[in-house]
Amino acid sequence: MAGKEGQQHPIGVYLKIWALLFIFSTFSYLVDYFHIQGYLRWFLILLFMVLKAGLIISVFMHMFWERMSLICAILVPPLCLLVLVGLMTQEAGYTEDSRIVYYGENPNLEPNHPPSHQEAVEEPEGASSQQ
Repeated sequence: MAGKEGQQHPIGVYLKIWALLFIFSTFSYLVDYFHIQGYLRWFLILLFMVLKAGLIISVFMHMFWERMSLICAILVPPLCLLVLVGLMTQEAGYTEDSRIVYYGENPNLEPNHPPSHQEAVEEPEGASSQQ
């Protein structure tokens, strides 16, 4: 029992994963080759990146054969970071919208200051002379 070897994986598994990584990388380069633009470009690049990262983590880092507790210990912190990045993205949109309201559409102009309390209380010039 003391001389028992660790789990061995056939070399074919690693070669198949290596081939899939090569195919996903080829697709990723084809996105640029065919000049795909806009959100579709970024979606495809990120999709292939996540697929490649998942294959590398699961097979080459042996996460596919590990216990669930170890998998959670390694994968949960990056997922929490992704949630925080999503929340920061939402806050950035709110900040940008409030800056547009305050500065206007042209950021080079002076800010539109809200009227002070004194300006709001003062009577119009012609109102006192009419009485």
